[in-house]
Amino acid sequence: MSRKVIYAYLGTLLAFLVLDGLWLGVLMGPTYKSFLGPLMLDQPRLLPAVLFYLLYALGCVAFVVLPSVSWQRAARLGALLGLVAYGTYDLSNWATLRGWSSGLAVMDMAWGTFLTAVCCTVGYLCAQRVQR
Repeated sequence: MSRKVIYAYLGTLLAFLVLDGLWLGVLMGPTYKSFLGPLMLDQPRLLPAVLFYLLYALGCVAFVVLPSVSWQRAARLGALLGLVAYGTYDLSNWATLRGWSSGLAVMDMAWGTFLTAVCCTVGYLCAQRVQR
């Protein structure tokens, strides 16, 4: 595995962990709790959370960061990937679960779109530093 791929992956993953940690842990935790109430666990399950972050960062790098030719393209494609991924999750939940509201779906999809765009941009910029 090349240094470029490693830097792209680590940059994407670190940005994702920091930003999503702030979002879920500091900014929006109470909001999710108010929307989901008894559906939420008191503490998230660590293994599925770790697997999600590792897998999602891999998808960002493979489908967006490495194929991009500019940070702007990484941001645009990252936004699209985030919209599709978070949209799949949120719209499926809205369609099948009691308590999953349209407001929650829209808020979470907007966050996923923004978050993935930023993290793919960070990953792209980290990968480019290796080439210099």
